[in-house]
Amino acid sequence: MNVSKLFRMQRALDQYIETEHGLQEADLFDKKVLALLVEIGELANETRCFKFWSLKKPSERQVILEEFVDGVHFILSLGLTCSLEEEADVTEEDPSASITEQFLLVYEAVQLFKKEKSAEAYSRMLNDYFALGRLLGFSAEEVEKAYVAKNEVNYERQQQGY
Repeated sequence: MNVSKLFRMQRALDQYIETEHGLQEADLFDKKVLALLVEIGELANETRCFKFWSLKKPSERQVILEEFVDGVHFILSLGLTCSLEEEADVTEEDPSASITEQFLLVYEAVQLFKKEKSAEAYSRMLNDYFALGRLLGFSAEEVEKAYVAKNEVNYERQQQGY
């Protein structure tokens, strides 16, 4: 996956949004963290991995991928906010956790990053999230392609007053 390309695309989108909404000087860190946590929850809801009481199947794979990519947008944006894009290195280690356990690891990593704002905490958050993607069956190429497509949708939404 070309994470540098995704950071460039995210930087352009963030600048566009911040300019359009007059937020160039705003501290958006906490809002982005909360947005990421909400997106992670929406992703978990679509996978239904924690709903032991329900017989309903997970959402379609494409829906889950789109939710996953929504989280990628905010993770990249947080990295840019803290000038950590140069520190970002996505590893390809296979996670040993279950999907539910990996979601919990991601939540912990987000909270650690919120607290520390360090390169190490960012790397952990980024890699825990992409490990979740691998557990969900998404290849790096698939995530990159879906990110590019959703980035275009995000621009269209902004232009339509989303």
